[in-house]
Amino acid sequence: MIASVQGTVQHLAPGEIVLEVGGVGLAVAVPLAVAERSARIGEPMFLHTRLIVREDSLSLYGFETAEERDLFDLLLQVSGVGPRLALSIISHVSLDRLQAAVSRDQPELLSGIPGVGRKTAEKIVFQLRDRVGVTLIPSPELLEADRDVLGVLTTLGYSMVEAQSAVQGLPADASKDVEERVKLALRYLAGR
Repeated sequence: MIASVQGTVQHLAPGEIVLEVGGVGLAVAVPLAVAERSARIGEPMFLHTRLIVREDSLSLYGFETAEERDLFDLLLQVSGVGPRLALSIISHVSLDRLQAAVSRDQPELLSGIPGVGRKTAEKIVFQLRDRVGVTLIPSPELLEADRDVLGVLTTLGYSMVEAQSAVQGLPADASKDVEERVKLALRYLAGR
């Protein structure tokens, strides 16, 4: 099993990095944030990896942290969730938000992710209920208004990760009014 790779970034594409390791270019599927923010062509990079062996292919998936790789492994245990869908989920939702969805039985927090419909979200929440709390960090309560804020921000074109970051960045004493919270979230996103 290939547990990690370290090499020089040769090529970047959305969701994929080619790392040169010992003269060999390895295509590694990665969460969107890794390809967009963390990787630079010509620079060294270290990734925690998982090798998926299928009858017709060998696919390497890379993650910045061991926790992301562990989450990937957990998601693969859900029936109907393959490696590409698991990678999409990790690309669009933070670890603590996934834990919140599972621990509070709120599959709607996952159904906005590309490729995840209502039934898949419900399966993820149901099948990970006993496992996810142990491996992921605790998260703060999500207000009803914040669910609406997440919906507005994703409708405006922000990714789920960006929207969640903005909601988490809201001041503790902020108004509970959805419109006010959206304005504050947009200010937060503009100031990054």
